[in-house]
Amino acid sequence: MQRRGSTGGLGRSHDAVGAQPGGKDPTSVRGRTGSRAWYRANMRIFPLAISCLVLMGACSGDDAGSDASAGETGTSSSTTDDASASSTAAGTSSGGSAGSASESSSGGSDSTTSASTAGSTSTGTTGTTGTTGDPTTGGTTGGGAVSCLFDDFVNQGALVVDYDQFDPVIGSHCKGTNHQEITDIERVVFLGDSVTVGTPPTLAQDFYRARLADALMDRFGLMLPNPLWKQANPIDGVALVQESGDFASCAKWGARTDDFIFSNDQILDCFPEDVRDKRTLVIITMGGNDLASIAKDGANGTPLDQVWADTEQFVQLMREAVHWFIDDPEKFPNGVFVVFANVYEFTDGTADVESCPAAGLGGFDKPWEDPDELKKLMIWANEQYMEIATETATDMIFLLETFCGHGFNADDPSAPCYRGPDQETYFDLTCIHPTPKGHEVITDLFTSVIDE
Repeated sequence: MQRRGSTGGLGRSHDAVGAQPGGKDPTSVRGRTGSRAWYRANMRIFPLAISCLVLMGACSGDDAGSDASAGETGTSSSTTDDASASSTAAGTSSGGSAGSASESSSGGSDSTTSASTAGSTSTGTTGTTGTTGDPTTGGTTGGGAVSCLFDDFVNQGALVVDYDQFDPVIGSHCKGTNHQEITDIERVVFLGDSVTVGTPPTLAQDFYRARLADALMDRFGLMLPNPLWKQANPIDGVALVQESGDFASCAKWGARTDDFIFSNDQILDCFPEDVRDKRTLVIITMGGNDLASIAKDGANGTPLDQVWADTEQFVQLMREAVHWFIDDPEKFPNGVFVVFANVYEFTDGTADVESCPAAGLGGFDKPWEDPDELKKLMIWANEQYMEIATETATDMIFLLETFCGHGFNADDPSAPCYRGPDQETYFDLTCIHPTPKGHEVITDLFTSVIDE
């Protein structure tokens, strides 16, 4: 298997993985159905277990964002992006968790199978697909356009993520790309993992999903969902109500990229044909659980070639999910827009997966033999997420880069994402989920990209 370095792409073509969602056997994805079920069960129980420990006083830690105001959506320029600067990885729940290799949700990302469709949606938001805007305004492209992401890091050059190879248009806010002009939205749908659903100990009113719904209601004149929609069902790990007002959520705790179509059918559940005539905005965090599982496999001795093959697979599934929305102009005749997060992690680019006090409870109790391999994997996956955004003319928020330097190694002056002393922690005691402040930051990333 031919690979490039930490900033490159894999030599394997997307067609080798499979470009059509219907062509895969859902029972054979990654060939790890047993470990997959175990992992999902743990990811659904883990947030509740941690919360119980906190209430019992069995755990200690500083929830840096606990005093964040539920109504605030702003964030400082030093926290631009989603996930923690790219290099480390293994995160779960769309946000990744530790490692330093890949997965953000939102997300997974492999290389280009349907790149030929990217150009077909670049004519504006009022056309048949409504998936793109004017990439010549409100942003910068090429020539180191993403350098703004790393300006706040003390150790310049320590974190290298090569997004410029895909010529993205970066928003003037430097919080994500600017490939779409998102207007006249009639329906908003949230897909993904526990970062989107929301988890305890954070209160429902502080979940980014709830905050963003409030913001989008004002911007587009939408009907606000009832309070139950904003709550998380701790038994099933989903929103307490799937659809309310002009909003829907099919995200689920422990979800991975094969849950878009194969396992739990998030896409089909939230997009029956009778609602596809509405001009729709899709918000996604996905890929963290994929990378977390892969990172754990690598630490437990899974051969490196298999680890990379699994990474390619989840990225490909992410790619296919985004293409599902934009490839057929007739599917959403009045327009559809997709904004997804890349994948964050909590080690601040160090790949020290044991840095979180509760890492052992989350299964991150064993280091990689070669942490640099995990970093390469994490960076590659996030770069591929950017390729997905550019080839589909959709948008990606910089979750990784924004959270990097706000994890559990934030005080390490040698960490790639070191921002200086006394940085606020954006991850809660589960290691992989945002604090209220983290949710506030995620809300700001999405609103900034949607608004510009």
